Amino acid sequence: MSHSWINNDEALSALIDEVVAEPRYALDTEFHGERTYHPRLALIQIGWPNGLALIDPFAVEVKQLARLLRGPGTLVAHACDQDLEILNRMCGTLPTKLFDTQIAAGFMGLGTPSLLATTEKLLKVTIAKGDRLTDWTKRPLSGPQRDYAAADVEHLLGITDLISAELENRGRLEWAIDECEARRLRQRGKSDVSQAWWRIKGSRQFRGKTRGVAQEVCAWRERCAEASDIPPRFVLPDLALMGIIQKPPHAKEDLEAIRGIDARHSRDAMLEEILAAVRRGLELEGDELRLPESEDTDRTLGPAVSVISAWLNQRAHELDIESQLLATRSDLVTLINSGGGRLAAGWRNEMVGEPIKALMHGQAVLRLAGGGRKIALEH
Repeated sequence: MSHSWINNDEALSALIDEVVAEPRYALDTEFHGERTYHPRLALIQIGWPNGLALIDPFAVEVKQLARLLRGPGTLVAHACDQDLEILNRMCGTLPTKLFDTQIAAGFMGLGTPSLLATTEKLLKVTIAKGDRLTDWTKRPLSGPQRDYAAADVEHLLGITDLISAELENRGRLEWAIDECEARRLRQRGKSDVSQAWWRIKGSRQFRGKTRGVAQEVCAWRERCAEASDIPPRFVLPDLALMGIIQKPPHAKEDLEAIRGIDARHSRDAMLEEILAAVRRGLELEGDELRLPESEDTDRTLGPAVSVISAWLNQRAHELDIESQLLATRSDLVTLINSGGGRLAAGWRNEMVGEPIKALMHGQAVLRLAGGGRKIALEH
């Protein structure tokens, strides 16, 4: 399909005038986030039944798209969490309705396929893979680059038709729509910098004062990174961060002895900021710590969680549903701990929630069947 190149506000406004009246439209973005704090939007692709357009965000006022997003149409996309985050940050809004073809495909046994794999599987159309290392910020984009970008939305509406029809036949279309709505409403926006330390590998093993140091130093790093629009690791490497947490420095000499610390970190201003963050961390009281929500339950229930998790994976295979859509480990722990969460409501409650409750109350048992190849649940 041919496509238009939108590089001025008048053309973008006219495009929105046309697409906003459509019941649904396909959307994708290209962005780079390797050297900035926030991903840098480089291209927007929009497809609708009568056309396809590529929008140059460097040449237009992207906020105009808020009018389309707030319109009555359904935004169709594939694996769009990052796209939504970027659109929400740049336009100040999320789409009114969302249909994510990757999520929906998971309800018909396709797992979490790429767009390329989904297109080939459902439409028997092969999309050129293109160059994954393309710099989408360069201008002008070549013809092949534009064609490759356009292909990301060209087939989305057709894929949606096939998936919707199949899910309707299986009685699962509402499941997929509900899951897409949950993803649409997922909390986005600026994260709490005091929680940045949760993302450090091994953070759940931190104990005592190291937790406070981790919280304060990581929060300082996040604030510096956002202010300079660079990745946090450019402010302070992860290696140096771990060294500071594990052996908190009290003076310049202590800091300079840590691996990953270089001359720029020893400059007076940054040196004092790091040491001040360490001091704040060491002085944090217990109620000032922002602890990650534990996914662990009573340790004596560990075997039960492991066994039931295995049964859940098997059940997902039997139901032809991607396992993470059926239940995550966190979902299981929430159900065991409180009796609530996603597994205690709707179709999940019927499929797996009630059987798990029966297991936990001794009203059902799991046993190996088929020579150990299957886990059978019996009431």
